Amino acid sequence: MKKVTGLGGVFFKCDDPKGMNEWYAKNLGLGTSEYGTTFEWRQDDDPSKKGSTSWCTFPKDTKYFDPSAKPFMINYRVENIVELLEELKKENVTIVDEIAEYDYGKFVHVLDPEGNVIELWEPADESDEADAAG
Repeated sequence: MKKVTGLGGVFFKCDDPKGMNEWYAKNLGLGTSEYGTTFEWRQDDDPSKKGSTSWCTFPKDTKYFDPSAKPFMINYRVENIVELLEELKKENVTIVDEIAEYDYGKFVHVLDPEGNVIELWEPADESDEADAAG
């Protein structure tokens, strides 16, 4: 079973998310919104399938990274989140929450051995065909 298929995003806490977004836009050319930016790309093994990687700032007091006390969270793209979660449970990996489903995919949070929260994301279909149908 293929587990992680790529990097879905990098999320970090900061004192002034708006100011950070503006700095990165001005100085590094990131096309930011209030949530950060999304880098779109095509899958190397199947260029008809799109992908994306997010870069997002969060307020330093966000609870979204809980129970981790770290100021960052990594999001990994996965293929079959339900099957992967079953595998992780067998390995006694700490599962933080239940799978949440949205239009853009399924998410669940787990902890690594040092207590860093990891967000696993099974994206909704990102192929050109899905764009045409949507």
